[in-house]
Amino acid sequence: MSDIKTLEMPKWGLSMEEGTLLQWLLKEGDSFAKGQEICEIETSKIVNVFEAPFAGTLRRVLVGPGETVPVGVALALAADPSVAEDELKAFAAKLGGTSVAAEASPAASTDKAQPAVKLPAAGPVKSVQAPAAASPVASGQTRIPASLQGETEAGQIHATSRALRQASRLGVDLGKVKGSGRDGRISVADLEAAIIAAGGQLAAPALPRRLDKAPRSVADDSQVPATPLARRLAAQLGINLHDCRASGSRGRVSREDVQAASLLREGVSAAASEVAAASAAADFENLPMSGMRRAIAARLQESKRSAPHFRLTGDLDLERLLALRKEVNAAIPGVKVSVNDLLVKACGQALVEVPDVNVQFDEAAQSIRRFADADVSVAVALPTGLITPIVRAANRKSISAISAEIHALVSKAKAGTLKPEEFQGGTFSVSNLGMLGVRQFDAIINPPQGAILAIGAGEARAVVRDGQLVVRQQLTVSLSCDHRVIDGALGARFLQVLKRLVETPSLMLV
Repeated sequence: MSDIKTLEMPKWGLSMEEGTLLQWLLKEGDSFAKGQEICEIETSKIVNVFEAPFAGTLRRVLVGPGETVPVGVALALAADPSVAEDELKAFAAKLGGTSVAAEASPAASTDKAQPAVKLPAAGPVKSVQAPAAASPVASGQTRIPASLQGETEAGQIHATSRALRQASRLGVDLGKVKGSGRDGRISVADLEAAIIAAGGQLAAPALPRRLDKAPRSVADDSQVPATPLARRLAAQLGINLHDCRASGSRGRVSREDVQAASLLREGVSAAASEVAAASAAADFENLPMSGMRRAIAARLQESKRSAPHFRLTGDLDLERLLALRKEVNAAIPGVKVSVNDLLVKACGQALVEVPDVNVQFDEAAQSIRRFADADVSVAVALPTGLITPIVRAANRKSISAISAEIHALVSKAKAGTLKPEEFQGGTFSVSNLGMLGVRQFDAIINPPQGAILAIGAGEARAVVRDGQLVVRQQLTVSLSCDHRVIDGALGARFLQVLKRLVETPSLMLV
């Protein structure tokens, strides 16, 4: 068996814990060279191609398309053609957790089964049989067999507190009950299952009684404050005014109150009818969360919970920036610089001038990492979620280079072909919703970064310049900061520098 090797789920990036095998690019029996593409794997962020770490022959597929497995789990076995099938089978059995369905070639499989999550084998697995569901009888008292009766010493029994109370009430010796929980812990379900298995019975739980009709009062209602119309209507319908609420003026019973009491008397609640009608009309679809959506939810929830956010907002004048953009696009063939490209360049330069914003917070070590270069993450919206490819060292790159790099990264992100190093890390993030017409918004920090800039739409606004009211192209930005590492004055300083660079864009060319 020494000639048998495993192709295992790779670990692409520190945050990767599992991957979904999308398709095999080889069939069983095919030979492959080192570095050859073997299969496609989807992580929470990207779809990547797994390259063979060695040369060999694909002999047995263990994980089929659509299956999700943790990092390090064997995907397939590689061995020389001379290795017998029995040896492969024994080796696969030794690994544990192999898929029987995967014994066939994935190319021949046409079933679209639900993805199965498989865990790596970690020694012999102890089979635990779940207790049978207790079926309480429809009537009668709980009857405990003599074989289970006895006193329970709570200090020596591994059981839940609820199971201990139930056993004490029923007089059951938990020492005679087998638990199905961790380390043999006994639950109420185990207790009830043992009673049923020993021939006892459980009384059905008492159900709350529901009144089909509202109670009727017989007291004299002549002194109950009510409008004349309500009193006449109550007499016609036989409603006692004591059974009506008083929602009219001066605390009187109104006609609507009498009508509501009439409906209750007939066993129909107006409110319940409306709720039932609304529920019947509701039409919705349950959509499972993708791996990317789950990763986004976990990261941003943790960021919002642990990082004390504060926000600073400022307005930027775009007149000179737009003029520079127009000049660059007209002067350089093949270059199409966007406002977002220029803002990324401005952020990169501002981060170098205010280095204490160009930081990450290491929560485990309780330390601040300050970087020499500005690696700016640019948020890109995808149909399945959000990803942030990184423009490395944006402070040292030209505007045209940043424009070309952002275009390439966005294309890769939409195609799902980004490499881990192209979206993991970053010292600062930029999120731009201006193209969607959003004037201003607040963004959640992308941990472990210390800040993120939310960019709204540029628009013509009336502003005062030199005492005169003029129309200028303005842009509103909001800076979200982690108050653990960035204070208000520091964030304001960053916005000041950013404003100076945007309103004097020639500073970004030197």
